[in-house]
Parts: sequence; structure tokens; C-alpha cells
Amino acid sequence: MKNFVVKTIANAAALAVAIWLLKDITLTGESTGRKTLTLLLVALIFGVVNFVVKPVVKLLSLPLFILTLGLITLVINALMLLLTSWLAKELHLAFHVQGFWTAVLGGVIISIVSWALHMVLPDDRD
Repeated sequence: MKNFVVKTIANAAALAVAIWLLKDITLTGESTGRKTLTLLLVALIFGVVNFVVKPVVKLLSLPLFILTLGLITLVINALMLLLTSWLAKELHLAFHVQGFWTAVLGGVIISIVSWALHMVLPDDRD
């Protein structure tokens, strides 16, 4: 359970950095508390998408992974971010990613920040 909470917090922080750096990834709300709650819910959706959908997509794209020497991962990360944006819209959460190339850059930012936070934050193995 502790690992799940740590990963959700890391996802929320990584999403916050992407929102801060890219003007086409938006998170709106009436107050800071509402924005924080929305960010945590979006991080939860993002974590579920990455846990359930991403492995299936990676398995199906294995030939492309080999052909592109792994660069297809950038596209897969972007698609997971776009799927998260669509699910957030369907759940009436104020999070939106505008366009594929923004999603690619956002995916790169989120991957880097998440990796750095997972190195710093504790997990169940500590």
C-alpha cells in the first residue's frame, strides 16, 4: 500500500512539473485545493492507465520496439498521456493535453521527473 501511495505522489509531482513547463497541458480549478485534488485524481488515473493499458500496448508493439530501437516508447508514453487526458475529460476533471507533440514532450518530462522521484522516495523494499 505504501508503494502505491508513493507512486501516486510521484506521478502527481511529475504531472505538475509537466503542467508547469508546457502551456498546452492544462489543469484548471477554482482554488488551490481543488487543483490539488484534481491533480491527485489525474495521477491516479495515469497510474492505472500505465499499469493496465501500457503493458498490453508494449507487447503488441514489440516488433516496432525492435525496429525503432526503443524509440516507439516515446509514442507509447504520449498515447498513455493522451488516454489519461481523455479519461479525465470523461470523468469531468479539469485536465487537458492539447495535441500529440505536446503529449510526446510531456511524456518525456513525466518520465524523467518520475524516475528522479522514484530514486529519492522510499518504497516497500527499504
